[in-house]
Amino acid sequence: MGGQKFQYDESGGTFFYFLLSFLVLILIPATFYYWPRKPKKDPKEEDKECHCPGCLKKKELLKAAEPWRGPKNFLIKLTIISGWVLLALLTYKVSQFDYEMANFDPYEILRIPLGASQSEIKKAYRKLSVILHPDKETGDEKEFMKLTKAYQALTDEEARKNWEKYGNPDGPGAMSFGIALPSWIVEKENSVWVLGLYALVFMVALPIVVGTWWYRSIRFTGDQVLLDTTQMYYYFFHKTPNMMLKRVIMILSASLEFDRKHNSEIIERQSDNEEVPQLIKKLPNLSEKNKERPLCFGYSIKARAIIHAHLSRMPLNPTTLEIDRQCIIAKCPYLIQEQVNSVNQLIMLAYARRIQRLPTIETIENCMKLCPMIVQALWEHKSPFLQLPYISDDNLKHFMSKKRQIKSLQQFAQLKGEERRNVLRNLSDEEYENIMKVLGRMPYVDFQVKCEVMDDENPTEVTAGAIVTVTVSFIRKDMSTLFGDDTVQEAQAIKENGIATEAKETGDNEPDHIVKRPAWLKQKKGGGKKGKKTKPTKMANSIKVKPSSSPVVAKTKPKEEKKESVKEKEESDSESDGESHDDDRSTDEDLKSSSVDDDDQEWERFQQKLHRREKALEGRSKVSHSVHCPYFPQEKQEYWWTYICDRKSHSLLTAPYHVTNLVDREDCQLKFTAPIWPGVYTFTVCLRSDSYIGFDQQKDIKLDVKQAPAEITDHPQWEFEDSENEKSAQDDGNESEYTTDELPDDEDD
Repeated sequence: MGGQKFQYDESGGTFFYFLLSFLVLILIPATFYYWPRKPKKDPKEEDKECHCPGCLKKKELLKAAEPWRGPKNFLIKLTIISGWVLLALLTYKVSQFDYEMANFDPYEILRIPLGASQSEIKKAYRKLSVILHPDKETGDEKEFMKLTKAYQALTDEEARKNWEKYGNPDGPGAMSFGIALPSWIVEKENSVWVLGLYALVFMVALPIVVGTWWYRSIRFTGDQVLLDTTQMYYYFFHKTPNMMLKRVIMILSASLEFDRKHNSEIIERQSDNEEVPQLIKKLPNLSEKNKERPLCFGYSIKARAIIHAHLSRMPLNPTTLEIDRQCIIAKCPYLIQEQVNSVNQLIMLAYARRIQRLPTIETIENCMKLCPMIVQALWEHKSPFLQLPYISDDNLKHFMSKKRQIKSLQQFAQLKGEERRNVLRNLSDEEYENIMKVLGRMPYVDFQVKCEVMDDENPTEVTAGAIVTVTVSFIRKDMSTLFGDDTVQEAQAIKENGIATEAKETGDNEPDHIVKRPAWLKQKKGGGKKGKKTKPTKMANSIKVKPSSSPVVAKTKPKEEKKESVKEKEESDSESDGESHDDDRSTDEDLKSSSVDDDDQEWERFQQKLHRREKALEGRSKVSHSVHCPYFPQEKQEYWWTYICDRKSHSLLTAPYHVTNLVDREDCQLKFTAPIWPGVYTFTVCLRSDSYIGFDQQKDIKLDVKQAPAEITDHPQWEFEDSENEKSAQDDGNESEYTTDELPDDEDD
């Protein structure tokens, strides 16, 4: 490669390019993601916010709990602004550097015209050298060196030819490759310090950081719960399969997250020796004398007393136990979720016959009940109306008077405005307005259940041992939709009238829920409503057979009737021919329409599978709706549990699905294996809230389990000799783990 010279860039000029590109790659995304912004609040949401004393106090506590937020935002802004200033300086320096290296014009430096004579060049050089000489007051060493180089380039013939040909008096320039590091790094005087810095970073700091991260990560589960805490849950839930609610609270309070040895956030004070025993005396049925470990440890008894005081809404010392309450209660929701997962794992292990004791469905439901109790600071037997602000035990008598028996928040929301105001007549208008804001934002969830057997010819028919897929659709609305106010009814009437007028203008007299289909498609069966669901039939059954003029029916008649029908056809006029052609067309259209319906169903299933896969790849969000919980120390989002169980056998059929992103609508699939014995079974689909008390729902589903087809079992290629283990397993499994409502007649014996 002629004219090229590979050398090290000792000046370190490329370092500025590296630093410039590095700053650009860091500053642009950092400015976009980390620049502090004030959250924009929707005016409608601000109007719905509660201004009760509990919520105002909670906001102040949340602000006080983050005193570092202001200085942190200031440091972030200062760092980002400093980075952009440094980027501007580097950009200017690099631009000047490129200009000096790329724009060397000796005529411009000597300030003479192109093609000047030697005398003019010497005269201009003497004149400028007097001004730019370093010994003069107006001298500039850098400019004087450029002036000298320009004079030599124009007076020396070889240098002048090189400049005219290559743009450089020294001839063709060498291609230099430089490393993007400052020049002082490769200097001999600094080599020891550079090697020491490399050793400190890569041999000391990096192993320590990785080791610390690894040591901390192996101590926690995926939900950031200590593994020792999870093992303790497994032990106690396996020891006590049918666990009462207070026992669940004892297990929760023994979590190692509340121990100072495992969690540095926990504070232990000398005053606890006096305050905790006094608090225990005020709390009945605390079971503080339990001898089981770690239930008898000091941290567990303290956490248990604080949880009981929280559920009783007892005021605590704001400088000591109240701080501990905020720390302990904030950790309870995700610990309860870990308890639910632990019980579910034990149930699955019991089904697999790896453990003998099977936890009951009541145990896992007691764990779920505890979560809304913690969030709302209420015992299970307390009235759900205490979740509303300003409502106390004295106000509850108005809900259960002789005239009215209001037992739930949903019933209270369905009352007319005058009746609701009459119930809360002892409250002021401002207090009543806050109550209605909180009640209006509470959830009203309607869930639909659909059972089917995927990847089967007849998805509505359940056979013994088949995998049943239950699709649960949740539709979440605000409780304000149930308000019985006249204003709401008028708004709905106006909306309905507007839709009706639009339908008249467009000439569409059909209802809104009926969707028109093209004329060449057969009308689909009703979607989702009871009484309109029809089982899919085979193509032959969907053919409509008309009177005896149809050739399909003629084939089934005797020979004499066939002859008569042939004579009738020959004697018939053109109208009968037209009718027969119409009948043929109708049968063809029915065949086409039935095939189109099957294709539509398959296409819908395929689209649903794609939608579920995309949703699974995207991951589930944990933002839904904020919960009104003034006694809970942190912001809480609405989460739900849904599962299927058998109430008669007290067994859990599916793992509880944790719904964390129910904003407007959410669908989930629960799968379980159908019973091995034919019969009619009743299962229950449950929906439980982890934030509110009194919002649990359940729906019963009936499965008519049929006998499995005999073609597979009687096929010769599937006949194997049963081993002794298989025979014993069959003998053990003669009894079904489910209970039936009805049994077929052929199995009564």
